[in-house]
Amino acid sequence: MKKKSAIIISLFISCMLFTGCTNYVKTSDNKIVKNEKTGQNLVQNILCQPEAKSTLSAYKDNKINVKKLPKCSELKITSGKYEGIWTTIFVKPLAWLIMLFTNLVKNSGLAIILVTLLIRLLMMPFTKKAALQSENLKKVQPELQKLEKKYANKNDQESLMQKSQEMLILYKKYDINPMSGCLFSFIQLPLFMAFYEALYRLPAVFEGNFGPFELGTSPLVALSNGNFIYLILSILVFVVTFYSFKLNSGASMSPEQEVQMKMMRNISLVMIGTTSLSVSAAISLYWIVNSTCTIIQNLYVKKETKNA
Repeated sequence: MKKKSAIIISLFISCMLFTGCTNYVKTSDNKIVKNEKTGQNLVQNILCQPEAKSTLSAYKDNKINVKKLPKCSELKITSGKYEGIWTTIFVKPLAWLIMLFTNLVKNSGLAIILVTLLIRLLMMPFTKKAALQSENLKKVQPELQKLEKKYANKNDQESLMQKSQEMLILYKKYDINPMSGCLFSFIQLPLFMAFYEALYRLPAVFEGNFGPFELGTSPLVALSNGNFIYLILSILVFVVTFYSFKLNSGASMSPEQEVQMKMMRNISLVMIGTTSLSVSAAISLYWIVNSTCTIIQNLYVKKETKNA
């Protein structure tokens, strides 16, 4: 198990070492240039040409030539220069896929939803396995608590080894593989980071709308302009995250661990809710759809295991 964890962590770190990253346009006094309309930070290493005149002027004023870039509607996976393994494997394919769906449905917001659903469909074997593991951990909880009581005051080497063996027997009985949850986390994190970067490097997305929402505008910027409807996005982000965490609660290995996990969940919930105020509507839309998929799947798995 430790060997598998080391391999996964090594692969993840290797990916990050070769990463390209989002760079922002800065003035001569090192201040980040913002879009006058949406308030977004202008990305220097965008993947395709912006269309809005104000955005084009901002790039021109800061001596950045975007005319050599392909139009967003004509973006290819191979467009642009090589920027490392991270951008080549994750960011550009996602950006191309988002633009492909944008060209098909003629709306960037709807394209984000469809691409998110497609990714969730492809990841279903991993996400379902992780959800099953969570439910099985809840089932084994009473027996694990008995095991903890049995070896509560036994700290000698022989007792600890015996405890580990009995724990492994319980894991096998309930078909639990702790590595499954770790594997899903290591897949989910790079995908979210890649999706985040792909959206920020596509001017066509941030120049688009989804209903009343400008995809490049954050709730904080909207609030400063007296537009309170964007608070709906932050509220939805908070609600789906809270419910997603609630469905996954109770799966820790001991009461002490459950207290720690609860504290971590609460901290994460506050951080995500606060961050949702400053990220673009496009990112919030992705998070809402992705988390909703997680909730629906977990409810299905919970019902399935209950009837099993």
